[in-house]
Order: sequence, then C-alpha cells, then structure tokens
Amino acid sequence: MLKALPRLYAILDTGTLATRGLALPETTSAMLEGGARLLQIRHKGLWSTAAFEDTRAVAALCKEAGATLIVNDRADIAKLLGAGLHVGQEDLAPADARAQLGDGAIIGYSTHTAEQLRAAAAEPVDYVALGPIYSTSSKLNPDPVVGIEELRRARALTGKPLVAIGGITRENASAVFAAGADAVAAIADLLPANATAADVRRRIEEWCAIVGAVR
Repeated sequence: MLKALPRLYAILDTGTLATRGLALPETTSAMLEGGARLLQIRHKGLWSTAAFEDTRAVAALCKEAGATLIVNDRADIAKLLGAGLHVGQEDLAPADARAQLGDGAIIGYSTHTAEQLRAAAAEPVDYVALGPIYSTSSKLNPDPVVGIEELRRARALTGKPLVAIGGITRENASAVFAAGADAVAAIADLLPANATAADVRRRIEEWCAIVGAVR
C-alpha cells in the first residue's frame, strides 16, 4: 500500500512511446533517474511476449528504485508482476480486482463525472482519478472535458486521494493542484519532441520541481 500518493503520476503509454521512437524500459529508467516514483504502464495493444517482457523489465527497474508500478486494465499482468492495477469504468469491477489481487495491492479507479466519483467512494480502491481535466489527445475517444471548476467541486465528493488526468502540462499543473487534486497524471508532457532518454530525464526533473513546490 502507498503511504502517500506521489504528486506526479507518470503514465507510460506504449502507443505514445512508439510514435516518439522511445523504448519502454529505457524511458522508464530515464523517468526514475529524473525522480518519478509512481508510474503506470498503459498498453492498449496485444499483450505479446515482447510487451510482457518489457513490462517485466520495468517492474524490476521500479522495484530497484523503490518506485510504485501500476498496470492499466490487466489484473492478471499486475498479479504476475506484483504491481498495482488501474481500472476504468468499463474494465474489471474494483471489487473483483481486489478479490484477484488481495488487500495489499494498490488499485486505482477512473471516474469522469460527479456521479461516478460519488459511487467510487464505496469501492475498495486506494485512489480515484478524475478527468479529462483539459482536452487531451492521448485517447482516441476521450470523455467530455471536466474542467477546473468541476474538479474543485468534485474534491468535496471523496475522501480518497484524487488524481487529476487529461491534458495536464507543466504550465497548468499548479492550477490543478489549487483546485484540490492530490496528484496529477501526465503522458504527453513528460515526453519532449524528438526526445532522447536524457531529455526525458530532464523533463521529469522539471516536473518534480513543479510538484515539489506545491503546498
């Protein structure tokens, strides 16, 4: 279980990495070196042997660095690797995920409306995510934009740690924290254009400086 939710939630979307020409294990190493301590692997394609082996390598890197790894959607992969799990509204139900992974696993749950956030309060999850806060290109069919004011209102609807996601950048992260988010999840803004591993490490360092300044 997480003692505290790190303020930066770095999502490694394998589709995004592929379009940038970045390999998953090397990018993970760069993010860990930059200071990221909560990472999620989001893989929407076929879980081939190569994809699983890359994820296993990431799990080993995270364990060595003392970082927390979350797997998106796949309870079986999370269980095999001793990782946490993040599920969405149309994925495995949180109660079933908890039954699969046990009480010690970290489980997160996506919400997109106030109604879903209220319902999530009764689910056996460690944190809830709300979004998209801003317009995002990281999903093919994104949910309607939530917005900062709705995030501010939604903060009062749950006592669970709240992760804001969707279109969050270094420029708008402070406003998201001010609206009540405990952590921000980012994908595209973690990866500079034409990035090398060193570029990714420096970008994570920038992010860690921003979230470290939040009070």
